[in-house]
Amino acid sequence: MTVVTSTARRSPEYITGLLVAWSRGEESALAQLTPLVHRELRRLARSHLRRERDNHTLQTDALVNEAYVRLVDLSRVEWRDRTHFFALSARLMRRILVDYARSRQYQKRGGGAQRISLDDAHGFSVDRGADLVAVDDALAALAAVDARKVQVVELRFFGGLTVAEISETLQVSPQTVMRDWRMAKMWLLRELSSSVKR
Repeated sequence: MTVVTSTARRSPEYITGLLVAWSRGEESALAQLTPLVHRELRRLARSHLRRERDNHTLQTDALVNEAYVRLVDLSRVEWRDRTHFFALSARLMRRILVDYARSRQYQKRGGGAQRISLDDAHGFSVDRGADLVAVDDALAALAAVDARKVQVVELRFFGGLTVAEISETLQVSPQTVMRDWRMAKMWLLRELSSSVKR
């Protein structure tokens, strides 16, 4: 019997092996994988939530759990490696937050709203959910022009991956990643600036 040390269990190769086994339907691999990736999923969730308003009602653990449920529900993803797993996790977390923000905007436009007086409204803060929705809309528009640039933004900004990890995941050079990153930032800045002026 081979004993796997705790250091080896945290290695990218070990995690990739579990991901591959899970994609082949081995449920025991998922059970072994969950505690190993939980810390990184929490880091991703905290990173996403840091960009939200201070009193956001969705907590780190709730975001991790929702992303985990969606990951488990995915049917037979062909995991390439741990970077692919965390990139998809970051994308799912962004999607969850955008859905949550859109839902809150619906509520603000009167869906189930409770009336309050102007005197009582002074303590309410501006919701950054609208910003997240605007970014999501801009990313959707960019995806129609250049899907890879959107992937770079998702992996870098939302996933926190390094240029080298993105390069490996997308199978392009680090220079291409940096060029895509710069161009996507300029495009998004222009798109978001023009949406503010409308």
